[in-house]
Amino acid sequence: MSAPATPLPGALAGLTPLLDHYGYLAVAVLVLLDNGGIPVPGQTILVLASVYAGTGHLSFAAVLVIAFGAASLGNTLGYAIGSTGGRAFVHRWGRYVLLTPARMERADGFFARHGGKVVTVARFVDGLRQTNGIIAGTTEMPWRRFQPFNLLGAALWTAVWGTFGYVAGANIGTVYRTAIRYQLWFAIALGVLVAAFLVRQVVRYRRRRREDADAGTGTDADSGTDERPD
Repeated sequence: MSAPATPLPGALAGLTPLLDHYGYLAVAVLVLLDNGGIPVPGQTILVLASVYAGTGHLSFAAVLVIAFGAASLGNTLGYAIGSTGGRAFVHRWGRYVLLTPARMERADGFFARHGGKVVTVARFVDGLRQTNGIIAGTTEMPWRRFQPFNLLGAALWTAVWGTFGYVAGANIGTVYRTAIRYQLWFAIALGVLVAAFLVRQVVRYRRRRREDADAGTGTDADSGTDERPD
């Protein structure tokens, strides 16, 4: 197998020898590891394989099927790691990374309400793509709820980036750099939204504590009032 004649940007060009030598196996392994908690260029190899498919060097259908299966399996393995060892890790080491029992309880509540959305969109954000399965397992998101969103997220991620590489073709260098830039802005926007949500939760938590304290003070004052006989 030989690389497409079109000049490729640095991130894609660096993976060209790997794809030339191992083809579909390289796609399967890197995508699986990337979705299973190990930060390797799984998304980049998916785009590059799709570019190869666009020039006739690989089957586009095979690239999509292999990437979808590897992404689904990788996230499933991450979930298994989180569900079997995540709680023990948090209980033993969580305090060193500011993950207190109270914060873990809030994380459980957040995933109970929004876990499906997180698992679906997480693959489009570096960092979350590698860890969302582990987090879902650690927060004890039910398996039957996790798996449909895992499959949906894998299908969307594979379709979007696979189609992107296949269609970009000769313009892959310029288009890829633009896409990465927009992905960065998307990640920043998502981070701002998460930060705003956390600030809102902290404000509400402090307000409730203040109201409870005021209510307790009022009760104490009432109970301490002297009752003198007429």
